[in-house]
Amino acid sequence: MTSTSRDVARAAGVSVATVSRAFSEAGAVSDSTRRKVLTEARRLGYSPNPAARRLITGRSGNIGIIVPDLANPFFADIIKGVQRRAREGRQAILVADTDEQARLEGDALRSLARQVDGIILASPRSAIEDLPGDLNIPIVLIHRQAPGWWSVTADFAEGVRQALVNLRALGHDHVAYAGGPHLSWSGGMRTESLRTCAAELGVHLYELGSVAPTIDGGLAAADLALATPATALIAYNDVVALGAMRRFGARGVDVPGGMSVVGCDNTMLSQLAVPSLTTVDVPRFEAGEAAVALLDRYLADADAEPIEQVLATALVIRGTTAPPRQT
Repeated sequence: MTSTSRDVARAAGVSVATVSRAFSEAGAVSDSTRRKVLTEARRLGYSPNPAARRLITGRSGNIGIIVPDLANPFFADIIKGVQRRAREGRQAILVADTDEQARLEGDALRSLARQVDGIILASPRSAIEDLPGDLNIPIVLIHRQAPGWWSVTADFAEGVRQALVNLRALGHDHVAYAGGPHLSWSGGMRTESLRTCAAELGVHLYELGSVAPTIDGGLAAADLALATPATALIAYNDVVALGAMRRFGARGVDVPGGMSVVGCDNTMLSQLAVPSLTTVDVPRFEAGEAAVALLDRYLADADAEPIEQVLATALVIRGTTAPPRQT
């Protein structure tokens, strides 16, 4: 026999109205009560009817997430984090991939806005002022900060600082940096941090410019790095780092003996590389979960002061960094 909200209320020791609020209204019940209701609902196999919930609350129970590239495991991990937190709240997610094309982000926002209660925009490639301003829907940014916007970011500046400090300690005083997309907010944070840290450490930093955040971008970055006196390369992300490693190998440059390589993100690919990739760990699942939590708070109180949450990063040392070869 199908369980009802009345059955859940009886089992949890609360009212039917409280059961409804636990599923539909973020912040309307305490966390402990919500957990109790959701636990009993799972035990009894109860799930609220989405159509009925929308009629009562005016909400769809859907949230949208827009990412630049689903093929990049970094964004796949963020989506898994979003899914994990959304599942707890009986929310469904709709995903849009913009193929690293900034011009498609506005179209994706407009399309999703008609189907969801709120949107998570991960690592937007557009300038914030170019995004549609007439959607009237809660939006939470991941890895982008802007005045008046809710956001979850990581401390990229600290992560790449640790990477450069470690390279300097190994003896590298000529380091190349392959930046990412031109409008990447996190890329800008990394570049600024590396410039400051290089000056403090007496490291000559060779900025290779913006490369595509792909394997092909890494191939190009490797050739650019080899045209400098650099003995180490810091890449915008793990994918660029892996592309660079492939190109170094093709050109007879040993990693790490002939060139040390550092990535950023600590995706699954970094551990599959041979040798395994030294990289900056950037929380991905946690960022997705945090973004859903912020979106729920935003939906509960649209007039609340926007929150900018920052997650910690840390260098993970593996096999692609070593002291420079003595000549």
